[in-house]
Amino acid sequence: MDPLFFKLVRVVNLTARPFHERVGREHQLTLNEWRTMAVLGAQPGLTASQVADQTGLDKMAVSRALAGLKRHRRVQCREDPTDQRRSRLHLTAAGKALHATVSELGREREAALFAGVSADELARLGTTLDRLIASVGGDAEIQAQAHAPAVARSRSSTGSSSEGSGRCV
Repeated sequence: MDPLFFKLVRVVNLTARPFHERVGREHQLTLNEWRTMAVLGAQPGLTASQVADQTGLDKMAVSRALAGLKRHRRVQCREDPTDQRRSRLHLTAAGKALHATVSELGREREAALFAGVSADELARLGTTLDRLIASVGGDAEIQAQAHAPAVARSRSSTGSSSEGSGRCV
């Protein structure tokens, strides 16, 4: 029997492979570019460091993803009005359109993946994944949610408020 960690890695790999084959090639989009777009689609105006925190990618991977997204005019940098040393990232109109298309494909894939899993099992899995993310990522907000009652957790939003160098690359 495989260790749990290996099973997690395997699930990620098995779900990422079809992304590249089906979506990545068609839209000239890498998986890390998609991960970056997904975060910015949900939370416009993050810094590059915040994108790294939210995706779990290292800063170099985010930098490469942002370079590709900018090259295809899917992301733009805007100066932070409160701190001119920092830039905020936003999807362009083309980026938003691609985000909508790929998000729909992702929802279809997710529905197929979880078709045989009950709502209770999905809720437990979500809670467990939140705890794992908190333990390896050090995210104080997620750690608090992981220890909060399930009702409170279902009403709260996820996200990191960590700041850092936010200059666009």
